[in-house]
Order: sequence, then structure tokens, then C-alpha cells
Amino acid sequence: MKNAVLSVGAQFPEFAKKAVVSIEKGKEFYDISSEEIKASGKWMVMFWWPKDFTFVCPTEIAEFNKHYQDFADRDAILIGASTDTEFVHLAWRKDHDDLRGLQFPMLADTSKSLADELGILEENEKIAYRATFVVDPQGIVRWTSVYDLSVGRNVKEVIRVMDALQTDELCPCNWQKGEATINA
Repeated sequence: MKNAVLSVGAQFPEFAKKAVVSIEKGKEFYDISSEEIKASGKWMVMFWWPKDFTFVCPTEIAEFNKHYQDFADRDAILIGASTDTEFVHLAWRKDHDDLRGLQFPMLADTSKSLADELGILEENEKIAYRATFVVDPQGIVRWTSVYDLSVGRNVKEVIRVMDALQTDELCPCNWQKGEATINA
């Protein structure tokens, strides 16, 4: 099997999935859709992890949560996702100290249909690679990264890339928000 990861310039696939949004009884689940996100007029950052109840994954999820406001300040909706069920997500959030207070939804792609459309399913276990997609308000993928299962990503780099994309200008290597862009 050869993965064909959805790349820059592609339309992000339509989806409607269950997500865990709270650990409060009766308010745990929410149906989230691409249609709702597009209607918001905001950017979307969707990041994927391989499995709940593992070791590297909660470090990334907690780090994204620490930077939740940074994404909100950039007019972006942050969504975490894996191929686990919403019930597994909920149990993990209740069980893990770093996940109880998450401010973003944990999307459950139990059919693996979205992960498959994105081209991020690992061949043997059919779990998602550590992938991140930055999608503009029109639903176009503007940046993607995919990491091997054992390597955690750098959340600050995702924010840096968002800042660069939102300038709509040429940004040199290692550019940081507030620095000069390149005049063409």
C-alpha cells in the first residue's frame, strides 16, 4: 500500500464525525462537520495521533492544549483526531491528568474514512500517522506535515507556519512573526 497524503492546494475532505468535547456528564459528545467549520469562516488546524492510551500522544495533545489560545488568536479552530472511538477518547480524557481540561474536540474517526481520504493510515495497524493539516477558511490545505509513529511534533512550528501563511507574503527561512518579509 502506498500512501498518497493530501497535500497543499487540495480541498480538505468533507466529514461529519463524533467528537469528545467535555468530561461533564451529558455534555461529552458533539457532532462536528466540515460544513460547520467552513461556515465559521475560520482556519482549521487538525492534528492526528496514532492511538489513545499511549506515551508520546498525550505529550503532543497537552502541548496543543497549552497553545489553544494561540490558535484562537489566529482565527483557527483546533481539532485533535485519531481512529479511536469517542468512548475511548472520553475514557482517556477522564484517566489522564493532562487531558481532562482539553479546550478542543477530540474527533473520533472510527470508520477510518477521513484518515484514509487524507492518506495518513499506517499500512499494518491501520492507525493514523502523526499528521497535521492547516486548512484556510475556504477549505484548502495550506500546509501539512506527517511524522513517523514514534516522533512527536513541534507545536510552535505549526503556529509559526500559520503566522507565515496568514501574512500572504514571502517569508524567509526561520521567519518569525514580527520579522520583515521579503519584498518581491
